[in-house]
Amino acid sequence: MSPIESPKDKKEEIGESIKADRQFRSLKELIDFASGKDLAKSMDQIGDSGIAEPLPFPFLALVGQNKMKLALLLGLVNPNIGGILLVGPRGTGKTTAVRSLLDLLPLTERSTCYYGCLPEDIETGGIDAVCPECAKKFAEGRALTSSERVRLVELPLNARIEDVIGGIDERAAIHERMRIRRGILAQADKNLLYIDEINLLSDDIVNVILDAAAQGMYTVRRGPVSATYRSRFVLIGSMNPEEGKLRPQILDRFGLRVVVRGLEVTQERLEAYRRVKAFQTNPRALISQYSEEIDDAALELFEARKRLEHVDLPDILANQAIKLVQKMGIDSLRAEITWFEAARAHAAADGNDIVTAQDLAVVAPMALRLRRSSFITQYFNQQKGEEEELTSLLATLTKPNQ
Repeated sequence: MSPIESPKDKKEEIGESIKADRQFRSLKELIDFASGKDLAKSMDQIGDSGIAEPLPFPFLALVGQNKMKLALLLGLVNPNIGGILLVGPRGTGKTTAVRSLLDLLPLTERSTCYYGCLPEDIETGGIDAVCPECAKKFAEGRALTSSERVRLVELPLNARIEDVIGGIDERAAIHERMRIRRGILAQADKNLLYIDEINLLSDDIVNVILDAAAQGMYTVRRGPVSATYRSRFVLIGSMNPEEGKLRPQILDRFGLRVVVRGLEVTQERLEAYRRVKAFQTNPRALISQYSEEIDDAALELFEARKRLEHVDLPDILANQAIKLVQKMGIDSLRAEITWFEAARAHAAADGNDIVTAQDLAVVAPMALRLRRSSFITQYFNQQKGEEEELTSLLATLTKPNQ
C-alpha cells in the first residue's frame, strides 16, 4: 500500500474532530470505550430503507478481543508490519472483525482504467506500457488515477489459479486482441487481501501468493501474451488450527500472529449475543450507535499514519530488543523487523514520536510468537557436530610434518 493521502474534505470523509469532552489518548482507550458501550434500549429509531448495500458489523461494536482489534488497526497504520494472521477456533469473530474494517480504511490513489494502468507504468516502461486509452489521457495531461478508499479483497478457497493470477481477457478477444485479464492478486494492489481458512488453500495458490508477496509484482504468461502486474498488499489470514497446519513458507509472510480465544467472561458473551441480535434485527440502527466512535477512530488512524514517518526507535532500545530475540533462538530477521515496525505504529497511534519499552512490550507477543522451529534447532545441532568433526580433521591435515 502506498502512502495515504488526506481526504479532500476531512470532515466529510471521516466525521467531525474528536469532541473535547470525549478525547482519547490512544487507540486502546477508544477500543475499550466502544467495547464497553451499552446498546440503546430501543433499536427502532432508525428505519431500514430495504436497499441492498454492504453493511458490515461495526468494528468497534465487537465485544472483547482487544488484541485482535489492536493488531488489525496497527496493520492499517503501518503496512510495513507485513500482514496479520488470526489463529483460533471457529465462531470467535475473526472473519467478522476483518470485514468490519471497511469504515476505517484510508484513501489511496487508484487507477481509473479497466486494465489498471498507472503513471508509474509509463515511468518504468514508456508509453507503450499502458493501454491506448490511458496513453491518450496521459498525452492530454489528464489524470490516470483518482483517490479512493482502500478495499478489502477476499480470496475464496474455491478460486482457480486463473482467478488468482489472471487469464485471457474475453472482452479484448472480441475485438481480436490478446490481453491478460487482471486476477485477484492484481486487484489486491494497494488493498487488503483477506484469506479465510488460509491453511486449506491449495499449494499452487499458496505458491503464487508467496511470489507476489515477496516481490510486490508478478508476471502472467499465456502463450505469446504476457503481462506484469503490481501486487503490493497487506495480507490478512485467518485459520482454525484443528483443521490443519499452515505451511511454514506462508506463515513466515505474516508479521503479526494473534491467538484468538473465545470470550471467557459470561457478561461479555451475553453482550456479544445482544449486539449480534441487534445487528440482525436492524443493522443500520446498530451502526448508527457507533458512528461517532467510528469517525473518531478513522481520524485517529489518519493522524497516526501521518505521524508514523517521524517516529524513531532509539538504538539503545533496539539493541536490547535484538538481544531478547537472539535469546529466544529466533533466526528470522523478520522477527525484529515486524516487532519494530509494529512498535512504531503503536507509538504513532498513541501520539508519540519516540518508541518506548512499553510500545515494544505491548506488540511483542504478536510479533514474536510461532517463529521458533524445533526442526531447525535440531538441524543446526546436527550440523554443529559435523562441523566440529570436520574442523578437527582439517587441523590434522594442516599440521606440519613431524
